[in-house]
Amino acid sequence: MLLQLSIHNLVIVDHLNLDFQAGFSVLTGETGAGKSILLDALGLTLGAKASPELIRTGCDKAEVHSMFSLEDCPAAQAWLTEQDLAEQDQCVLRRVLVRSGRSRAAINGRPVTQAMLRALGELLLQIHGQHAHQALLRPAAQRQLLDRYAQLTEPVNRLRRQYQEWQQAQQTLAELQQAADERGKRQDYVRYQLDELEPVLDTAAQLAELTAEHHRLAHAVQLQTVSTAAWQQIQGDDQDLATQLSQVIQSLQTAVELDAVALQPVLALLSSAEIQLDEAAQELRRYVDQLTQDPEALHTCEQQLSALHDLARKHRTEPEKLPELAEALRTELSTLNQVDQQLDTLAGQVTQCEQAYQQQAQQISEARHAAAIQLARTVTDSLQTLGMQQSDFQVDCTPDEPGQYGTDRIRLMVQTNPGQPLAALSDVASGGELSRIALAIQVATSDCAQVPTLIFDEVDVGIGGAVADIVGQLLRRLGQQYQVICVTHLAQVAAQGHQHYQVRKQQADGVSQALVQALAATARVQEIARMLGGVAITEQTRRHAAEMITLAQHT
Repeated sequence: MLLQLSIHNLVIVDHLNLDFQAGFSVLTGETGAGKSILLDALGLTLGAKASPELIRTGCDKAEVHSMFSLEDCPAAQAWLTEQDLAEQDQCVLRRVLVRSGRSRAAINGRPVTQAMLRALGELLLQIHGQHAHQALLRPAAQRQLLDRYAQLTEPVNRLRRQYQEWQQAQQTLAELQQAADERGKRQDYVRYQLDELEPVLDTAAQLAELTAEHHRLAHAVQLQTVSTAAWQQIQGDDQDLATQLSQVIQSLQTAVELDAVALQPVLALLSSAEIQLDEAAQELRRYVDQLTQDPEALHTCEQQLSALHDLARKHRTEPEKLPELAEALRTELSTLNQVDQQLDTLAGQVTQCEQAYQQQAQQISEARHAAAIQLARTVTDSLQTLGMQQSDFQVDCTPDEPGQYGTDRIRLMVQTNPGQPLAALSDVASGGELSRIALAIQVATSDCAQVPTLIFDEVDVGIGGAVADIVGQLLRRLGQQYQVICVTHLAQVAAQGHQHYQVRKQQADGVSQALVQALAATARVQEIARMLGGVAITEQTRRHAAEMITLAQHT
């Protein structure tokens, strides 16, 4: 609910702080007094386009604040929380216009974009008339209006989730199908790679042994020469190591008898060394005997190693990792072979999702058609009581492509004159007619509206007499559920208000200035009398004005 509007240096407003109440409030005043400025100022705080020309003459900037209570607007509370802008149960919207530079906007003291103001503004109030924020003209708002009237908000939310699941399943299926289309080529390529790798996998697994064998064969001559020389040094002649060691042992054996404590351990070590030296000589002899040069085996070994390295380079890996690569290719081939089964499973899921969506969409479509007939009848009856006797209002539900909100295209259609075809509500040319249509719709859907504040401008254009009484009564009735603010020129409408604000213009030092005053009982009678009688206000006119106010309070 709108609590307060503050305006500083905007057009002909110097400083203005205006408090609003719940119920039905009316704004009246002579033509040109500045009533439209109030709505323009409010629109600025709700994201309307700003212009430096709106800044009061002689000032460098203009500033507008609007304060709202959020107790009756959970949608706005949720939006503020989501944007990390929430602050208790109220919010303050601020707009600053400067002559040189861009305008600035803020919510609860924190800078925001103009688009964010508009998004929040659509949750806080609706302005009906030849002004901005005519959300009722947007196709999405028309669909939401019908859905709320038909109590379909939650079913439509479920339908949106089902549609998203269906689309996700379709996307996954399409991606897998594309992969399947390329699967054959990939399968052939993977099989080709495995055919290359399979013959060398055993060899690759014994790479260390093969490398060692290659070194032995490649250096057979050197190994034979060195080993033979070593054997000869150990046991080859009378001066070899074995002979010399044997002589040392024999010498010490005589000395041990003289000093066994000191020399017996040394003799034991030398005796052990003699045994190990003999064993080493025998091993060298056997090694030399079996060591032969084998050019053919060396060639085979080199071919095997070359093949492994070439294949590793081709696959951009190391020779010892070829078995791991082969295992990864086998896993991929197995997965590719299972694509057909996955396609069948996903296709089944897509069918299930589509069937669930279509079933829910059909139920919603039937409910919409039934509600559209009832809503059209109710709004048409209201229009005829509002001075549009020849009007016809329809809610057009035509089949449309499946979407997240169903398979219906919702359009509000109206015929304002006999002989003319039904036209979209957005094509209605008359601001007064559009305002009265909006009023009739708001009354018809008053039990399901989600915006707590409704502002009507020019609802009295082209009407008078009994129709004006009905318009006032409807607005007063609407004010029992919502905060309703109406700019009016009709005394019949103004008399129905719970609160009455007068807008007037005065001259100060040759400069025009708009003032707004909340009227008490006596001043209100005087204002309505002015609206009834013009310049010459008689006592009879005042009594008539007072009677109108009294009758409205007891309606």
